[in-house]
Amino acid sequence: MTPEAQAFLVFSLGMLVLMGLGMNMALALVLTGAGMAFVLDFWDTQLLAQNLVAGVDSFPLLAVPFFILAGELMNSGGISRRIIEMAQAWVGHIRGGLGFVAIGAAVLMASMSGSALADTAALATILLPMMRQHGYPMHTSAGLIASGGIIAPIIPPSMPFVIYGVTTNTSISALFVAGIVPGLIMGLGLIVAWKLVLRDMSLPEGVPLPLRERLRATGRAGWALLMPVIIIGGMKTGVFTPTEAAVVAAFYALTVSLFIHREMKLTELHGVLVRAARTTAIVMFLCAGAQVASYMITLADLPSTLSGWLGPLVEHPRLLMVVMMLVLVLIGTALDLTPTILIFAPVMLPIAVKAGIDPVYFGLMFVLNGAIGLITPPVGTVLNVVAGVGRLSMHQVIKGVNPFLITYLLILALFIAFPQIVTAPVAWMR
Repeated sequence: MTPEAQAFLVFSLGMLVLMGLGMNMALALVLTGAGMAFVLDFWDTQLLAQNLVAGVDSFPLLAVPFFILAGELMNSGGISRRIIEMAQAWVGHIRGGLGFVAIGAAVLMASMSGSALADTAALATILLPMMRQHGYPMHTSAGLIASGGIIAPIIPPSMPFVIYGVTTNTSISALFVAGIVPGLIMGLGLIVAWKLVLRDMSLPEGVPLPLRERLRATGRAGWALLMPVIIIGGMKTGVFTPTEAAVVAAFYALTVSLFIHREMKLTELHGVLVRAARTTAIVMFLCAGAQVASYMITLADLPSTLSGWLGPLVEHPRLLMVVMMLVLVLIGTALDLTPTILIFAPVMLPIAVKAGIDPVYFGLMFVLNGAIGLITPPVGTVLNVVAGVGRLSMHQVIKGVNPFLITYLLILALFIAFPQIVTAPVAWMR
């Protein structure tokens, strides 16, 4: 067996064993990378250390901690709650209205934080108790909220797009633009799926609020609604880069929380910074560990091996996309979104480009597929968040998410059949 084949076995079997043992993903990546280095006769502790540092030594990656901080400030400073209150004022009275509130709030919050976990936690904390009080089936409600939460990685500003762009050297601004229409289509898909699910529920209609109350709720959310306008508008006009947009978002959220809404005290800022720092450390350690594994994967020439396996499909780009998306669906059942990007995006993108597939389109499809993996059992990170917040069993949440998971898979198929849905807005914006 060649050293390259041995390295492939070390990586694949090592990851499976270490994940099965419950080891931290970042540490598992470092250990499998070190094992590959030993097999390839490239063992050098200094080389491993250099790759660890190189994994996080990137200016665009600075967007990650600031977007995480912006999300924490939104939840602590009442910004997220005001978005939900506004949505409830307009559609809360409709039969099943709290579900529509969850969808609308998910889309709006996605345009501010870019974090699926942060948005899901905020939505579940506020809406699940209300849904329980009004007699909504808890498993379906939890499934809807989890499904709404994964719109955040698609609509800009998106942390996964930042990580993908840095990892594959793809334009982050173009990825942001590419995510707008698919994110809105995901929201529309959830609306259709929720309406179909509602047919089996006996939920009463509420009394619509007077127009004055609705406008008042919208006014209270005005500062929150201004946030995505500033971020997207600033990037579109070239006032700031995606990395600088993250800083602007965090500063804006801090200013609104402390001095305008005044729902967060200065003494609470320490706790917000600590929570943001912990999440940032997890993401950055993943980036560092993935760089070690990625470097050894390159030395083992695994991309060429995979390209050889998929070579016959290069002449058929659409069929190649179907195969790669199916592979990513299977990967998403076991891996979280960030490690999926860090490990597989640098390997798959060159094959897609060789087949003539637009790299921005492929990046959108890759991240969308990985986001769907966040609500795909058995791992389903977002499902775990909803189950924990709502004090529900994982089985209940998995049962409730199925209709919405099917909806997302159909949307994924739609984008494969009609890539112009993604590429046309990017070309227009350019």
